Amino acid sequence: MNNLKNIKKTTLSKEWATLDRIDYDYQFKNDEWKSVSRECYNRGHGAAILLYNLEKGTVILTKQFRMPIYEANKEEGMSIEVCAGAIDHNDTALATIIRETEEEVGYRIKDAKQVLTAYTSPGALTEKMFLFIAAYNQSMKVNKGGGLESEAEEIEVLELPFSKAIKMIKNEDIIDAKTIMLLQYAQINNLIPAKAGIS
Repeated sequence: MNNLKNIKKTTLSKEWATLDRIDYDYQFKNDEWKSVSRECYNRGHGAAILLYNLEKGTVILTKQFRMPIYEANKEEGMSIEVCAGAIDHNDTALATIIRETEEEVGYRIKDAKQVLTAYTSPGALTEKMFLFIAAYNQSMKVNKGGGLESEAEEIEVLELPFSKAIKMIKNEDIIDAKTIMLLQYAQINNLIPAKAGIS
């Protein structure tokens, strides 16, 4: 980029992820150069999946405690979401979501279709989410799910009618962006038949 120069990065924290302050000069459309400072949180990329059952008209979601939500609003804290996980350095997004599906919700899938890619909060996070869909049925259930104790996870597995999940967005019972994107993708693309009660 010709309108960007003098980039200086200062690491502020390097714990679970890395927080940097990045100072730079940016040329605006009026040709004026301005010095800008932004904080940038780098936690890698992630993958998420919407599991759906055409015959039953249902989807699999999860429910778990999220400290940042509680920090923002002490009246909240629990979050209803699609199954998701961070992509390890040596993994692909697909391999990650296949593994996370079995760990979090107890279904063993062989493949999934990537339908969307999105930065979750590009003003502050480097994280890009790779969003998948896959069909499931009861024969794929291999364990109860719930996440890994080693990662301090306590995940409740929810099997909900698709129509109810859509209403939960409208009622703000579902407030997680990646989950809203995948559910609305399914709705826009008529992924689940009308007989499932989509409204």
